[in-house]
Amino acid sequence: MTGTQAPNAVGIEFADSVLEASVRDGLGAVEKALLAAVSSEDEFIATAAKHLVDAGGKRFRPLVTLLAAHFGEPHTEEVTLSAVVCELTHLATLYHDDVMDEASVRRGVVSANSRWGNSVAILTGDFLFARASDILADLGPEAVRIQARCFERLVTGQIRETVGPKPGIDPIDHYLAVLSEKTGSLIATSAEFGARFAGLEDHQIEALRVYGEQIGVAFQISDDILDIDSDSVQSGKTPGTDLREGVPTLPVLYALQDTDPNGARLRALVSKPLTDDAEHAEALGLLRASSALVQARATTLEYAEAARAALADLPDVSARTALDALADLVVSRTG
Repeated sequence: MTGTQAPNAVGIEFADSVLEASVRDGLGAVEKALLAAVSSEDEFIATAAKHLVDAGGKRFRPLVTLLAAHFGEPHTEEVTLSAVVCELTHLATLYHDDVMDEASVRRGVVSANSRWGNSVAILTGDFLFARASDILADLGPEAVRIQARCFERLVTGQIRETVGPKPGIDPIDHYLAVLSEKTGSLIATSAEFGARFAGLEDHQIEALRVYGEQIGVAFQISDDILDIDSDSVQSGKTPGTDLREGVPTLPVLYALQDTDPNGARLRALVSKPLTDDAEHAEALGLLRASSALVQARATTLEYAEAARAALADLPDVSARTALDALADLVVSRTG
């Protein structure tokens, strides 16, 4: 992937050709710095660290960083480096997630844990965290603090997901809170870094941080939907992975709360891990035709609209139009 391809990789139609060119250039600079960050004199480490970078990806977090920066001065080294920090952090979590999920495919290629084993995948993720920390040190103590608090939320969300909701807590409320921590926090930080290093005022930084968190949750729910309602070519991973492992995503949680007698078979299927191929295929088919998927799409829209609302007091510039378009994309990608 090159910088010139990255904006189209997430599907944004830019209304402003000047902004589009600037963002393309910015993503190109991020890509170059990202490749430098994952390099190593050790050939094996370099290969493992570049595995997911070479596989591509949407570069959603750097895109948010750059768009947020375009409310101020976007062409600073700090903007580029902070975008790299967020992408490195994201990539590191993917290595770890695939170990926890026993995933075999990531971004359309064999996962690192499948190729080299769990230990190498975990250590490679740690290597990327270390490289992100090294870059952060040059961005100043406040950036280090912001990232540390973000990382705490990432880990907290993962732990809460693993442990599950406490007695008396609605599973859907618990799940959405987990998404805010696991996904929303890093995209919020991506937006905050872009705004901060572009020289924006505090209230503008906060507005963009809120946008990032809300669009991050919407983005993750849309991924949950795509995991059910797409093939491996579209999603870049094996469809229904969470179903097979018995991990309830939002469409499943809505299905489990449905009291319609016609949904009894679906509830029975998704209430357990689906290791049987026939049952797994049946559950996918029922979910694709269910009201639960409709509800999940409606929730995606709610978060996307909350993200859009966070921009209300920001200047009406091309970057704001692009962030609005990004909110539209997150909704439309789920059909």
